[in-house]
Amino acid sequence: RRATGGRMPVHKKKRLFEMGRQASMTKLAPGVKRVRPVKGRGGNRKYRALRVDAGNFSWGSEQVTRKTRILKVEYNATNNELQRTQTLVKNGIVTVDAAPFRQWYLQHYGVELGKKKKTEEDATKEPVKQSKHVLGKIKSAAKDRKLEDKLVTAFNSNRLLACISSRPGQSGRCDGYILEGKELEFYIKKADKKKK
Repeated sequence: RRATGGRMPVHKKKRLFEMGRQASMTKLAPGVKRVRPVKGRGGNRKYRALRVDAGNFSWGSEQVTRKTRILKVEYNATNNELQRTQTLVKNGIVTVDAAPFRQWYLQHYGVELGKKKKTEEDATKEPVKQSKHVLGKIKSAAKDRKLEDKLVTAFNSNRLLACISSRPGQSGRCDGYILEGKELEFYIKKADKKKK
């Protein structure tokens, strides 16, 4: 419209490439995966994830990736509503199940994470037979083993903080990486503030 309130003549019709679509608002739904294909420009397809419960998360310092369950949306810098409604978006902070990473750590380093005390069962349990070659590999890997205290605490609670790096509403996947170092400290503080 003009500044005076008058209508301007329409010089161009609407174009398909100017179209926007409704946000997918991907929800965290345990045990359910619902993905819908969407026709894109140039014969391409997008995949709208409407419900997701798991994804591939990589542990950067150990260079290992495992498929694991997403348990909870912990924090979102954009909007508190997204946390309240458990909506998964890129760069959202989520809690994931630590079990697959714990199993890998045991296999790779021969160290069981998340065990607070040795029980009587552990004492009576027979050690798993391993070849000398495998024992040598574990020993050489264990030389450079380093694990920060905050991650040890997270493994004890069987929950790791992770960041979503894929776009669930575009790719239909919910993948990301495990938080470590300064980034982990930052988001732990943020989560604690929210609880207070």
